[in-house]
Amino acid sequence: MFSLLESQPTSGAHGRLQRREFLRIGSLALGSAFALPNLLASRAAAADELAPMVRDKSVVFLFLQGGPSQLETFDPKMAAPREYRTITGEVRTKLPGVTFGGTFPQMASIADKLAVVRSFASGNGDHQNYLSVAGGNSLKVPMGTLYSRIAGTNHPVTGMPSNVLVAPEAVDAESRLGANFETDSLNKLIASSQNLGASCAYFDPSGGGELRRNLELQLPRSRFDDRRSLLRQLDTFRRSVESTRAIENASVFEQQAYDVIVNGISQAFDISREDPRVVQRYDTARCFDNADVQKWGDMRRSTNLLGKQMLMARRLCEAGCGFVTVVDAGWDMHSNGNSPKHLGGMYWLGPQVDHAVTAFLEDVEARGLSDKILLVVSGEMGRTPNINRDGGRDHWGELTPLVLAGGGLKMGQVIGRSDDRGGRPATDRYTPSNLMATVMHTLFDINQLRVAQNLPKNIVDTLGAVSPIRELF
Repeated sequence: MFSLLESQPTSGAHGRLQRREFLRIGSLALGSAFALPNLLASRAAAADELAPMVRDKSVVFLFLQGGPSQLETFDPKMAAPREYRTITGEVRTKLPGVTFGGTFPQMASIADKLAVVRSFASGNGDHQNYLSVAGGNSLKVPMGTLYSRIAGTNHPVTGMPSNVLVAPEAVDAESRLGANFETDSLNKLIASSQNLGASCAYFDPSGGGELRRNLELQLPRSRFDDRRSLLRQLDTFRRSVESTRAIENASVFEQQAYDVIVNGISQAFDISREDPRVVQRYDTARCFDNADVQKWGDMRRSTNLLGKQMLMARRLCEAGCGFVTVVDAGWDMHSNGNSPKHLGGMYWLGPQVDHAVTAFLEDVEARGLSDKILLVVSGEMGRTPNINRDGGRDHWGELTPLVLAGGGLKMGQVIGRSDDRGGRPATDRYTPSNLMATVMHTLFDINQLRVAQNLPKNIVDTLGAVSPIRELF
C-alpha cells in the first residue's frame, strides 16, 4: 500500500517533501531502488533541520465520542447522594485514597502510571469534537493536524503519515455501521482536519482521503502490465538482495530504501503481522457482543474493536507516526429509552476501555516506549452530575474526564478535584487549551518553534498562548 507516482517533487515549508513524493519512482530501473536513497537522504536532511524543535515522541489520543461521564469513569463520588454518585460502584486504585468507577479495575491497578485530571472541563455541553480533539484552538483543527503542519506530513525517513485517524473500520472493514449522529460527528471531525490544507489532514486507513489514494499503486499500463507484474519484480529484487547479501554493504539510505520497497509502511497497518499472543492480549471482543450493542439506538457506532485499534496505534507510533487519534463511540448515554436504563452502556464500554488502555500501556512499557508515547484519554464533554428521570446523564461541559499516561510526564497523581457532587471544578480549572499546550510541549520544543522561520504566525501564537497543565511537568 504505497504510491508509485511519476509527478515531479516539490518542496513544502522548511524544505520538507510533500505527500506525493514520499514514495516516488523515478526513471531509474527497479534494481536501483527507484532512486529512493536520494529521496531518503533528502528527507534525513530535512529531519536534521527540524530536529531542534521536533521531539522524538508520539501522541495517541483516545477519543471517547459522545461525552463520557466523569462519575462513572474516574471520579465516582460514592459519598454523594444516590442521584449523583456513580451507578457502577467504585474500585480502589494503587494510589492511596483514590478510587475509579467500578468498570475500571485494570486501570486502577496501574494508577501509578496514570495522571487523572479531575478539574478538566471542555466548556461546551455539545458534540463539538474540536473542543477536546483540537484543544479548543482558534484554528479549529485537530491537534494531529497542527502537529502535521509543523513536523511535516510524513516521517522524514520511513514515510509514515504523521497524522492518522484509527476508527473501528481501520481494523475491520466489515464493521462499517449505519449513519447516525455519531457518524455525522466523525465526518465533521475528519473535515475539520483539512482546515490547514488537505496535505495535513487525517490519513484514514479505513478508506478515503488524499493520502490513502497516494498509498495505492497508480501506474499506467505502459510502465507495468499490472500489479502482479510489479509484485513479481519486487519479489525477485528481494530474493536477489538477500541471496547476495549486498544490502549489508549498502549505505544507510540504500538500506532504508530497501526496507521501504520490500516491507512498505503498509505493514504497520496490518495487525495480523503481530505476535498472536500480543493480539490476544489486546483483544476486547470478550467485553461485549457487537450484535447486541447494535440494537441500542444511541450506541450504533459502538464496536468491541477498541483493543485492536489501540494495537494499531502502537504499531503506527513505532513506525514513525507522530499523532494517532483513536475513536471509540457510544458514550452519549442519556438512557432515553433506546438503550438499557441506568447508564447501562458503561457495563460494556467501560471494561473495553479498561482492558484496551491497560494492554496498550503494559505493551508500550515492555517495549521501552513509555517515555516516547503519550496517551491521552478524553471526550468532547462530560455528563450532568444528577441522574435524569430516564436513569442516565445528559450533556455537560463543566467537567470532562481526562487521563494521561507516559510521554515522560509526571505520572501517579490526581490533578485537581471536583465539587462534592462531581459537577464542577473545585480547584483551578483546566481547559482543552491547557491540554493542547501540554500535548504540544511534549511533542515540540516550543521555544525553538517561536523563532522558527516560515512557520505561520497564527500557529506560533496558538502554541504560545496558553500554559500546559503545570503539575505534569
